[in-house]
Amino acid sequence: MRVACVQFAPVFGNLDANTEIIVNHIDQIDADVIVFPELATSGYFHLGHDEVTRIAEPLAGPTTQRVIDAATRSGKVVVCGFAERDGEMMYNAALIAGKGIAQPRVYRKTHLFYKETLGFTPGNSGFFTVYIEHLDCTIGTMICYDWRFPESARALALQGADLIVCPSNLVTHIWRMAMPVRAFENKVYLAVANRTGAEHNAGEDVAFNGQSAIYGYNGSVLADAPAEGDAIVIAELHPEQTRDKAFNSINDIFKDRREDMY
Repeated sequence: MRVACVQFAPVFGNLDANTEIIVNHIDQIDADVIVFPELATSGYFHLGHDEVTRIAEPLAGPTTQRVIDAATRSGKVVVCGFAERDGEMMYNAALIAGKGIAQPRVYRKTHLFYKETLGFTPGNSGFFTVYIEHLDCTIGTMICYDWRFPESARALALQGADLIVCPSNLVTHIWRMAMPVRAFENKVYLAVANRTGAEHNAGEDVAFNGQSAIYGYNGSVLADAPAEGDAIVIAELHPEQTRDKAFNSINDIFKDRREDMY
């Protein structure tokens, strides 16, 4: 199966323009699974409840529905970050939709980063996986700062994830050391779709550092993008190769876990 990560700089607050870019990529990219950045439909640095309210919409809102329709029409699986409204709650979320998924799913970011806490509600979806039968692949989703907690990737791997996808708006540089470790310690593929560019709000600048990457289950870099500019990275994955967690005739990284000691 082919997995793609799309790296671009969303236009701040312009849902229509960003969605047009996303839909065009879905139509044109030759991959089975396509991953877009965190808050790809809206841009990132929206501060406070009122600002977030202006760009948030339900899972089946006017722009998110366009993404879902494009995924279904193209016969691809799409994971795309967006700001989700559920009643009075606003979530930093990612939709999972397309071929092999009967109903679109939504993951809500568990660990909010920095000033996201001013406008978003901590996610309550929990970590879950989705099995894609025609790809024989189980996919789990986390978002950006979730990577900082080993429990995020481990929870998904213990639920059988072959591939973890991570829509991101990364601003630090530590992640490039940690992400391959998350893949290695769980023996899973890991696809990070990061954005580029910078945003300014309330006298503060936030710069994003690109380098979207797809990591092998041994932590190797299968494909990566430059730090700046739009890019699409694609890698060929073999999900069945992640499932044997043994690395010699005796040791198995999951069976050897001593949960009673943790």
